[in-house]
Amino acid sequence: MLVRATAADGLIRCMAAVTTNTVAEAARRHQTSHTVSAALGRTLTGALLLGAGQKEFDRLTVQVECDGPVGGITAEANARGGVRGYVRNPEADVPLNANGKFDVGAVVGGGMFNVTYESGFRIGLYREPYRGAVPIVSGEIGEDFAYYLAKSEQIPSAVMLGVLVRARESGETFIEAAGGLMIQVMPGADSATVAAIESSVGRTPHTTALIREGARPVDLLRAALGDVPFEILEEREVGFECTCSYDRAVSLVSSIERSELESMLREDKGAALTCHFCNETYRIDEPALAEMVERDRSSVSE
Repeated sequence: MLVRATAADGLIRCMAAVTTNTVAEAARRHQTSHTVSAALGRTLTGALLLGAGQKEFDRLTVQVECDGPVGGITAEANARGGVRGYVRNPEADVPLNANGKFDVGAVVGGGMFNVTYESGFRIGLYREPYRGAVPIVSGEIGEDFAYYLAKSEQIPSAVMLGVLVRARESGETFIEAAGGLMIQVMPGADSATVAAIESSVGRTPHTTALIREGARPVDLLRAALGDVPFEILEEREVGFECTCSYDRAVSLVSSIERSELESMLREDKGAALTCHFCNETYRIDEPALAEMVERDRSSVSE
């Protein structure tokens, strides 16, 4: 669940989300290590929150191009609350940090933090995408979202992202809690209000601790904003959502040159495509592939 709210006569924009099930689904699909689960989960949550603060967009893509063991992280959110994402090296891991926590900063490393907004596609219009990029400042993801907003969009922001990862006895990754909040300060906001929010945010318990106790997105905002009143503008469900399908896989394979299709038919007796975003594999059996080859031959002869 995600909540979008406003405070101080619209000059403070607030977003909060509980994404435990969403992050758990991503970790399950990609079989990520504990540390990578935390990194991917924070990026997915941040993308949802960043998208919620936009008036109009079809697709928002966050790309973490990094030199750490994870190799890179991509998250893509839509305006309906759907998000999907993947990492280049899901099994990457590093030792715990000095505080005994999963070291997300070390698994990410340095590099660039990129954000792309695309809009107009749903109504048949093409608009030039907006792209922003900043250097990774810590690799902890939350700080990198805040730095991006401050430098690329000139919006001072507080960003808190968390993923609490546990290991089952079997060794499998278990996402116990995940979520976050984003508070953006618009130009003209009262300095006293901003100072009060900064003080309150500094005293706010970790988001995953609150979520473990049953906090909803609105509770996360109350904890962060303290005595500052706010108005809820929207509540929406969020979830892991991919746009891939068997039909899209068939379309991609059918666009391959006939000689390659014939080779796949002869040597593999079919074809298989795996989606990077959700790790779903679509298998096209021998009869279906043979039909594609025959159809291509017929179209050429005509």
